[in-house]
Amino acid sequence: MNSPKYKFIELAKITDGRGNLSFIEAERQVPFKIKRVYFIYDVPQNQIRGNHAHKKLHQLIIAISGSFNIILDDGITGRKKYRLSKPDIGIYISPMVWREFNNFSKDAVCLCIVSRFYENNDYIRKYEDFKKMIKKYV
Repeated sequence: MNSPKYKFIELAKITDGRGNLSFIEAERQVPFKIKRVYFIYDVPQNQIRGNHAHKKLHQLIIAISGSFNIILDDGITGRKKYRLSKPDIGIYISPMVWREFNNFSKDAVCLCIVSRFYENNDYIRKYEDFKKMIKKYV
């Protein structure tokens, strides 16, 4: 991964005979103050989630269970596809990155940890608008 706008973050993983434990600490592994946490699950086959960018929101995405693809477009390096499938590996996404989620496994749970409360006006919902806006940031 070679984008200044997103990167993988390895979470702590403690393993013993009882199983694995991973944790997330605000402003340590997560490079922002946490304001909201939500999760996506029971996604029907062939459905796409995301399909937007944010103007100000920072986000950490983790596949808590199962797996799914995430396609990112930072306006610099082009569209890149990654498969998230480990609960101890997340992907940090800065503002002004287009994201699409697809190919969810049946047991997939996508955990989203974000820097802002829900604000409809923070979303860029049309890819064409994103491409126009990103020129100002590049």
